[in-house]
Amino acid sequence: LPVVFWFQPNIKPGQCWCFRGFWGQVVIKLPARIWPRAVTVHHVSKADSPSSSISSTPKDISVYGLDDEGEATLLGTFSYNIDGEAHQVFPLKV
Repeated sequence: LPVVFWFQPNIKPGQCWCFRGFWGQVVIKLPARIWPRAVTVHHVSKADSPSSSISSTPKDISVYGLDDEGEATLLGTFSYNIDGEAHQVFPLKV
């Protein structure tokens, strides 16, 4: 079954959870070990954006997994296409 994370409930365009500056980091600790196969990024489309701009959309994204000792393994890197669909799925290394 897919694992879904919402960082903030009831998000509407213009009321996003954002980072300061040009890069950020999120760490999600789960209660059990998982083997993710893909990451889905959903961002408001240009048409639905209050300003008609989505220039602050996360573009270049890296996903790491941490083992029990805290060692990081790169699971995938990808770029969100701001001219593509709002909902984009990126496969990870299995």
